[in-house]
Amino acid sequence: QVQLAESGGGLVQAGGSLRLSCAASGRTFSSPRMGWFRQAPGKEREFVAVISWSVVTVYADSVKGRFTISSDNAKNMVYLQMDSLKPEDTAVYYCAAGPVGSGSVYSVQNYDYWGQGTQVTVSS
Repeated sequence: QVQLAESGGGLVQAGGSLRLSCAASGRTFSSPRMGWFRQAPGKEREFVAVISWSVVTVYADSVKGRFTISSDNAKNMVYLQMDSLKPEDTAVYYCAAGPVGSGSVYSVQNYDYWGQGTQVTVSS
């Protein structure tokens, strides 16, 4: 089992920045693929970014160049630095963990563990 806990969400003006954190505990070595997803009201949960084996990163086109995913293995932490935020980035952001090689990184079905989510609101 892997437990995930997000923090760092909040209210920010358009153009501002936020840094989300995800604390992982438990059998983290079994889930080396760590991702961030988000879900806006009335919409499906969508892929934001993923880091595998603490090295390989993939981003959604909508956040590429603005968001940066990173990890600190010593602390079992994953971060999402969000810059140049836009109102359309408003959503609940979820941290997720899964095994490498379990399929597309973009699909929620390929992640076994999820955090409770943290709200990010970007005002215009």
